[in-house]
Amino acid sequence: MADLKTADIRAMSADQMEDAVVNLKKERFNLRFQRATGQLENTSRLREARRDIARIKTVAAQKRDAKSK
Repeated sequence: MADLKTADIRAMSADQMEDAVVNLKKERFNLRFQRATGQLENTSRLREARRDIARIKTVAAQKRDAKSK
């Protein structure tokens, strides 16, 4: 799920966004364990995953608000 662009996220359906968030949370969990055991090589991936989750949730909220109006 690396390198998610906002345009790509906007093209996703609500179910796809939900699946992407679940996958990113699992990835983040694994990355945290790797960091704790000293096995994490790409430390910036933790930050990217956290921001990707936030980006997806933001777009999902915007879509929900647009539908309700």
